Amino acid sequence: MADFYQNGIITTLHNLEDRSIEELESELVNFSNKRPLGLILPSLFSELEGKALPDTIEHIKQVPYLSEIVIGLDRADEAQYKYALKFFSSLPQHHRVLWNDGPRLKALDEELQALGLAPKEMGKGRNVWYCMGYILASNKVESVALHDCDILTYDRSLLARLIYPVANPQFNYEFCKGFYARVADGKINGRVSRLLVTPLLRALKTTLGVNEYLEFMDSFRYPLAGEFSFRRDVLNDIRIPSDWGLEIGVLSEMHRNYAHNRLCQADIAKTYDHKHQDLSLNNDQGGLSKMSIDITKALFRKLATQGTTFNTETFRTIKATYFRIALDFVETYNNDAIMNGLKLDVHSEEKAVEMFALNIMKAGQSFLENPMETPFIPTWNRVVSAKPNVLERLLEAVELDHKEFMED
Repeated sequence: MADFYQNGIITTLHNLEDRSIEELESELVNFSNKRPLGLILPSLFSELEGKALPDTIEHIKQVPYLSEIVIGLDRADEAQYKYALKFFSSLPQHHRVLWNDGPRLKALDEELQALGLAPKEMGKGRNVWYCMGYILASNKVESVALHDCDILTYDRSLLARLIYPVANPQFNYEFCKGFYARVADGKINGRVSRLLVTPLLRALKTTLGVNEYLEFMDSFRYPLAGEFSFRRDVLNDIRIPSDWGLEIGVLSEMHRNYAHNRLCQADIAKTYDHKHQDLSLNNDQGGLSKMSIDITKALFRKLATQGTTFNTETFRTIKATYFRIALDFVETYNNDAIMNGLKLDVHSEEKAVEMFALNIMKAGQSFLENPMETPFIPTWNRVVSAKPNVLERLLEAVELDHKEFMED
């Protein structure tokens, strides 16, 4: 059971009483009468053939308060799209599958690419962005939750607790970030958050001094959680990265656009486990290594927009400060694990810290060499301004795909 402590400057909504899922869902059904609720599921086709997503869908089928489910499908050919339509057809809620690799959506994407208004690379950020556009186009829901499709410990109470803060009409939250303990199979997981993000934020605060943005970011219990919820109006003016910096980028946008009292984080699961990325010690273009570089660059870019000046010496200082703080954290996590009867491989933890320290320098060097790099996807407001019928076109393409292949 969680305590009631409020850390940092963001409201934390705890799990204090273990309310029954039936009670939570009953309230959400009432909320949905005033504020229709939706869900975004960004998915790779390969996840349809895994263990996590089929189990997740079985849980979601029992959810009574959703008006719309939007599934973004990546890396799927025509036969796989047809399979996906059949796979998701058991959902009783209204739902649509965005075939991102299909000719209709690719044609629309090419038009936007020609105007410099489309995501520059494939990935989760691009998938989420088009799903957000579809939510705006369909205009069926007022509040939306988003979570990953590789959650091995999924329970529908996760969704209920995630969407509740933006569904309750008595609350004024525009955005809610989910958090949870990353403990599974007797191990403490979440290496990038534990060993990179938190110690890096602390190092930046030590190096750069008092900074409200860093205090904001350090207030989130699990900043890299892929689960968040938001009111529909958030989607119009959010600029998200298309790389691994998605979660950090979303939080940065919330900081830019909203007062702190419109944002919160919620304890959404007792246990959480998902597909683990390889550490990729010898390949900074994949796995957790690339993720760490993208995340670090996202933080540097945000700080630069606030007037922070970086140079090679600054990055060396940040790296050295980070390294000491992160090694201290390894000892802290090891003691925590021992007291709770959990496993922690100190050697592999310190190898990860060494890699992350090296990647802080790589991210800094990349930042200095490419000061004009803009990995952010344009806001939907900007896209609609340049191409006024784009949302109608997106809606039509998805509906035509659905109609054509559901009838086959």
